[in-house]
Amino acid sequence: MIESIIKAMAEAAAATGVSVHEYGEILPSTIVFSPELLASCATNVCGNYNKSWTCPPACPSMEEQKKKILSSDKVFVFTTKHDLDDSFDYEGMVQGQKLHHRLIAEFRDRLHDAYPFYGAGCCPHCRDKDGKNNCAIPDPCLFPEKRIGSIEAAGINVTELSKAAKITYNNGPNTVTFFSMILLK
Repeated sequence: MIESIIKAMAEAAAATGVSVHEYGEILPSTIVFSPELLASCATNVCGNYNKSWTCPPACPSMEEQKKKILSSDKVFVFTTKHDLDDSFDYEGMVQGQKLHHRLIAEFRDRLHDAYPFYGAGCCPHCRDKDGKNNCAIPDPCLFPEKRIGSIEAAGINVTELSKAAKITYNNGPNTVTFFSMILLK
C-alpha cells in the first residue's frame, strides 16, 4: 500500500510542479493532540473560525477527530517547503500554501479520494484562484467527498507530528513549511 501512496505522491508532484520536501509513515498513537490549539482557533487567529466546514465550530470535535485518526492503521505525513524573500514575506507564505493545496488536491485525486486527508489550515477545495475561501457554510458542504480536514482543527501539535515522522519542522530562515497527512487503513 505504501508503494502506491508514494507513487501517487510522485505523480501529483510531477503534474503540479510542486515538490514534496519530506515524508514519513507513523503510527497514529504517536500523534500528540493539544486542546490549546483549539483555543487558538476560537480566537480566530487564522481568520477561518466559523467560515469552513473543516474549522471550529463546524468541524467535528477534537475527540471525534482523535477517535477517527487513532482508528487508522498508519498515518502518512508529508511536507512542502517554500522559499521566501524574507521572514516577513506574507505573499510568499500565501503562495506557498496555495502550491501546497494544489499538490494535496492532485494527490487526493490520484488516490481516488480513498483516504482521509488532513492539511494545513482550512479545506482548500472551495478556494478561488486567488486563494479566497468560498466554503458554502452555513449551507451544506458542496463536496463532502473532497473535504480535507484541518490538522490544527483536529488539535494536532504539528511540532510533535514532525518529530514523530522524523521530518524537519523548521527548514531555516526565509522558508515556510506546510504539513499534510493521510490516514491509511
